[in-house]
Amino acid sequence: MLYPLKFIPVYKQYIWGGRNLLDLGKKLPEGIVAESWELCCHPDGMSIVSNGRYAGRTIKSLLEEYGYDIIGNTYEKGCKDFPLMVKFIDANDKLSVQVHPDDAYALANEGESGKNEMWYVIDAKPGASLIYGLCPGVSKEVFREAISRNDVDKYLNTVEVKPGDFFYIHAGLVHAIGEGIILAEIQQNSNLTYRIYDYNRVDSSGKPRPLHIEKALDVIDFSVKTKKRANKTLTYGINGGAAVSVLTANPYFCAEIYDVSGMITQDTGGKQFHIYVFINGSGSINTGTGSLTVEKGDTVLVPACIGGYTLEGNLKAIKTYKPYSKDEIYEYLSQKGFSKEEIDSIEGMYQFN
Repeated sequence: MLYPLKFIPVYKQYIWGGRNLLDLGKKLPEGIVAESWELCCHPDGMSIVSNGRYAGRTIKSLLEEYGYDIIGNTYEKGCKDFPLMVKFIDANDKLSVQVHPDDAYALANEGESGKNEMWYVIDAKPGASLIYGLCPGVSKEVFREAISRNDVDKYLNTVEVKPGDFFYIHAGLVHAIGEGIILAEIQQNSNLTYRIYDYNRVDSSGKPRPLHIEKALDVIDFSVKTKKRANKTLTYGINGGAAVSVLTANPYFCAEIYDVSGMITQDTGGKQFHIYVFINGSGSINTGTGSLTVEKGDTVLVPACIGGYTLEGNLKAIKTYKPYSKDEIYEYLSQKGFSKEEIDSIEGMYQFN
């Protein structure tokens, strides 16, 4: 009864947004648009199906009826929320310097899950950069004093970016997207953000946006080693018609880039949902019950119960899913010829117990 699902975007109009999501084919409302929530099941944004017999239904209502069939083996009985959130972000201006809590802190203090996320840079103006952690050696005491002086910039690790770069932003990592960047974001189903510094900006009513200094200092991981470059990938061929690059594998989600030219076969195995975020080109997803046309800017959820299907066209997409276990990742990638050391080098693998 289920089929690949598209959704109506949920647009967010924050002060740092612009109109650049038009380049992804989005039909934007008037004014500044900062984010397009492509797939969400959260009190702050709820996806509504846009195609097929379930058009007009919320993802939450479908989960209540078909939870295991949609999510698969990682489904928890009684679950009414989808585990991931997918967004497009238009940083027409720079975002606040911020950090997200982990699950333990978030559940104890906010009543929802924490937030690990990944960014994939779709477009970036020449010289565009983002903040990816703190400079080496910055302690909690030093950073607290810098915040009190309104002088945090020199303690932030800045990385220049280009299209195709990606960054895994684990809970506890200080970060911010810089001006002139469009990216796709894969994240846990959470909307928790602790602002540290907002460049002394004011909102439409002339008031500064709230900061969350003490909570931020509680959750920042001051031991993490930051980098000055984009992360590496593991790349392999599949079905003779695609190159797959593994971006991250962590307990919350795996994410891969698919460069497809022709037709490839995929299989949920009846136990794992697949999400595709299409960032270039066009094509179709074909199942035993029909074909769904896809193009740049689309996001599609393939329910776990679908089983085998094909992806056809000339396109580039982020594929993301929730892994069942660390062993699942090792088994699959070792079959592709990668060593344990190579697999362990994937961003986020260290988070598995």
